[in-house]
Amino acid sequence: MASFLYNISGETTQELLPVGSNISVNKISLTNTHASTTCTVDLYIEKKLTGKFHLIKSMGLPVGAAFIYEGVTFNTNNNQFSLFIKLTKGASETPTVDVIIN
Repeated sequence: MASFLYNISGETTQELLPVGSNISVNKISLTNTHASTTCTVDLYIEKKLTGKFHLIKSMGLPVGAAFIYEGVTFNTNNNQFSLFIKLTKGASETPTVDVIIN
């Protein structure tokens, strides 16, 4: 199984896996790589005409901490889901998170 690796930086919403990319997801790892700031993470899947479904909502991720979401199962086939991440800074610093998707 292929892994998808991302370095996400800034207060942003970013599409990680677009619909139609034909990827099956089983595990997602998030690591706060910032030196001094906790960040808030939203991780959700979205299906056109159906809406957003949060896997993680407003989770505080402390400095240096990792969160592994196992047992999640969805795919990005046509007419299925896209995967998004949204980062919000905890203080005045820019949040940075590494994401690994298996």
